[in-house]
Amino acid sequence: MRVAGLPVLEWTNGTSGAVFDDDGGELALHAAAGVDWSNDPLGGPGQHRASMLGFRPSGDFALSARVRVVGGRSTFDAGALGLWCDQDHWAKLCFEYSPAGQAMVVSVVTNGFSDDCNSTIVEESSIHLRVARVGSAFAFHASTDGDRWDFVRLFRVHSGIAPVVGFLAQAPLGTACDARFDRIRFTDAVPADLRDGS
Repeated sequence: MRVAGLPVLEWTNGTSGAVFDDDGGELALHAAAGVDWSNDPLGGPGQHRASMLGFRPSGDFALSARVRVVGGRSTFDAGALGLWCDQDHWAKLCFEYSPAGQAMVVSVVTNGFSDDCNSTIVEESSIHLRVARVGSAFAFHASTDGDRWDFVRLFRVHSGIAPVVGFLAQAPLGTACDARFDRIRFTDAVPADLRDGS
């Protein structure tokens, strides 16, 4: 699939539902019931049925988008930016619906098992998310306006496989999730300071 400003996008785990509106610059993803990425740190079975639409960048980069979920929401459903090496090495930054009925920024980093961390509650219907690679590390940021970015996480993925980076929708407990991504931007310019809002 082609999205303006990005390399050609391909699915990581089989074709899922996606449409890109050239006029509006919006990518629509549809997640079927029960799809997710999760490596349960408590020892439960892993889940990798969600498929990400992405590409394999080289060098430092930053990928950002405004994310929203349309229609009814269910617990843990999300639109997300992610990076995928293999089933044991991946990460995602989600606009997720919590068990308490709140939309939140949630990040998950997986090196064997998943390290899951809730961030800020989102009062609006959308949030800007950004994933950046800086040298050997990755940074997650979130923003209400796409201008000032709040630091979420800095981490490494312990794999020699070059990651695929892109867009993900998940509905682990619901019947479906329809996520929308617009204001999509991809650049090789990364923040000089990861904690100063840039």
